[in-house]
Amino acid sequence: MEDAKAIDTPMSPTIVLDEDSNGKLVDETMYRRMIGSLLYLTASRPDIMFSVYKCARFQSAPKESYLSAIKRIIRYLIGTSELGLWYDHSNNFSLRGFSDDDFAGDKIDRKSTSGTCQLLGNALVSWHINKQNYVALSTTEAEYLAVGSCCT
Repeated sequence: MEDAKAIDTPMSPTIVLDEDSNGKLVDETMYRRMIGSLLYLTASRPDIMFSVYKCARFQSAPKESYLSAIKRIIRYLIGTSELGLWYDHSNNFSLRGFSDDDFAGDKIDRKSTSGTCQLLGNALVSWHINKQNYVALSTTEAEYLAVGSCCT
C-alpha cells in the first residue's frame, strides 16, 4: 500500500457493498485490525466515517470485495493526508444544524441512514450518523425522523 495510487473518494459511487455470498473469504483478524485502525481515524477524519462503518458491518465473514473497499479508503487517506479541519477564531459564532436522510438506502434491509451536523460559525462542532431502527413508509416520514434524531 506504500506505493498505492491516491484517489479522490473513499468509496466507489458505482459499487454497492452488500452481502457477497459468492466471494472468497479473507483473514478475519487482518480485516478486523484494518477496520479498527480506520475506526480510530474517524475521530479526526469524519470524511471516512460512512465508508468505514459500511465496511465494518461485514466483520463476521469478510470477503475480498469488502477488503478492496477497505483498501480504497486507505488509498483515499494517502491522497488526503494534508487535509484537516480548520477552526477559524475570527468568525461569528452562530449555531446552525443540518440533517439529512436517505430513504430506504440500505439494499439489504431497506432501513434509512440519517446524519446530522452542527456548526458553530463555520466550524464543525458535532456530527452524528446512524442507521435507523425502523423502516420508514415514506420519504416525508424518513425526513421527520432524521430531524428528530438531531435533537436527542
